[in-house]
Amino acid sequence: MTTAHHALTAQASDAAIDTACRLLRLPTMRAQAADTIARAEREGLSYAGFLAELLMAECEDRDRRRAERRIRAAHFPREKSLREFDYRVNPNVDPAVIHNLATCEWITKGYPLCLIGDSGTGKSHLLIALGTAAAMAGYRVRYTTAAALVNELVEAADDKQLGKTIARYGRVDLLEIDELGYLELDRRGAEMLFQVLTEREEKNSIAIASNEAFTGWSRTFTDPRLCAAIVDRLTFNATLIETGTESYRLARTKARGRAATRDTAG
Repeated sequence: MTTAHHALTAQASDAAIDTACRLLRLPTMRAQAADTIARAEREGLSYAGFLAELLMAECEDRDRRRAERRIRAAHFPREKSLREFDYRVNPNVDPAVIHNLATCEWITKGYPLCLIGDSGTGKSHLLIALGTAAAMAGYRVRYTTAAALVNELVEAADDKQLGKTIARYGRVDLLEIDELGYLELDRRGAEMLFQVLTEREEKNSIAIASNEAFTGWSRTFTDPRLCAAIVDRLTFNATLIETGTESYRLARTKARGRAATRDTAG
């Protein structure tokens, strides 16, 4: 038994495409169908070529929307990209190392990353930018500060939800902890943070930024044995980047000032 196919008018075809795209949840194909049809007729695209263009546009737009959702889910405090980082201003940072990290191979392997340096040397910039690159590459990323994470863990423990919270932080592909070493943590907070690190050990990556060298972490983690265990968790197979002591932000401001002076003089 065969089904009769009736030729549709141009108006009916447009309506059918619109309805089908709505039902199949293909918003990009729906939005681009008219323009692609017009171009196909104008340039003589084959049926296969026309269909391939629409399908590729839908796939690319879905990839973009998924990346945007992952970036939102990471809770970055601001936008930062690797393109914006000026290696000339901070020569302590090796661009080859950063470019290698941007491939995300270390995340696939579950390795840690430690950014150590004084305030203003670009640690948070690199942390956010590398996290953004990972999210765009398809990895689940979560950014937090050390203080915010410990506060959340303490509240979860008080609500008898600590296990669930630790498990949630354990599932993301990359956990980024900024401002580690700024505040002294009591034993309870330090132990909870250690539980998060243990949950992720050699399974999923963790990246930290700290203004304290590891030798000074005893001021943050006052229990010597716990401090040593945390440093061990964070440094095994880790990439260590020391961003130095001269403020990156101050250096960039000075560089912009010199450029403006040259432009004015010119």
